[in-house]
Amino acid sequence: MPIGRFYAGIAAVIWARTTEQYLLLKRSEEKDFGSGVWECVTGRVNQGEGFEDAVYREVQEEIGLEVQIDFVVGTTHFYRGDRPEDELVGVIFFCTTERVVDVPVSPEHSTYRWVTVSEAEVLLTADDPSTRWMRRVLKRAESLRHHVPQDLASLYRQKGFELG
Repeated sequence: MPIGRFYAGIAAVIWARTTEQYLLLKRSEEKDFGSGVWECVTGRVNQGEGFEDAVYREVQEEIGLEVQIDFVVGTTHFYRGDRPEDELVGVIFFCTTERVVDVPVSPEHSTYRWVTVSEAEVLLTADDPSTRWMRRVLKRAESLRHHVPQDLASLYRQKGFELG
């Protein structure tokens, strides 16, 4: 099998410490992929950019919020369309912010909501692949949030993840 060609991407699950709420963004109806679905901050890694830098850049571009990366939720692999060249592999990061704020959404999204886990379960009921993915991501993020030791999350915040 030949060496693959694919995009690298990130997802940033953002959790507010003070209210214990997650940020969900609704993709614009104008988007070519996943229009109208609820998601977290997502984006591609630019050429010459690391995953962590892509997280901070995408969060700034999409919502203008300061976050800290606490841990990795997992990885992802999917096709952003039907063509082999639309293959994407990515890393999902758990990010925190100190408080809930109004979010100036970019043209990529139509609205946003800060939600508790139970509110997310009510909101994310559609059966499309993107919504099913978001449900799995939040379930994993919430589980890890309770299991990742605070000293490990602090170490990641200080030292980062990149070893390159």
